[in-house]
Amino acid sequence: MPQVEVTIGGRSFEVACQSGEEPYLRTAAALLDSEAAALSAQIGRMPEARMLLMAGLMLADKAAGLEDRLIEAERRLTEMARMVAEMESAPPTVIRETVEVRVEVPVERVVERSGPAAIPEAHLVRLAELAADAEALAQEAERR
Repeated sequence: MPQVEVTIGGRSFEVACQSGEEPYLRTAAALLDSEAAALSAQIGRMPEARMLLMAGLMLADKAAGLEDRLIEAERRLTEMARMVAEMESAPPTVIRETVEVRVEVPVERVVERSGPAAIPEAHLVRLAELAADAEALAQEAERR
């Protein structure tokens, strides 16, 4: 079983670990050492046991805060996944937009004749409007 020497709060410790876990042990010791250094800067020198206890409690507090954040993030992720599933299973919504387009089309004046072949002026104007609407629809269809 490998022995790793770590320094925490300016004090060296020999710690045994499983083979291959040395990098993890060094990383954990570095975290504990940074908390011990913060304590020493605030309080000054203290007994080894008290320093390790306080540094461990500070790390535990940080870990608890991260765990709370993780639980909240998982809750939000579950809620978002539920919303995505609902959206994927919902029938697609088709949005259609009606656009009114008016185009002025010049119309030649037809001299009204008397008799059954005469076209009233109001009908000619309406026919011109219908032609303009048809032209606008054709242009819209070409764009798509």
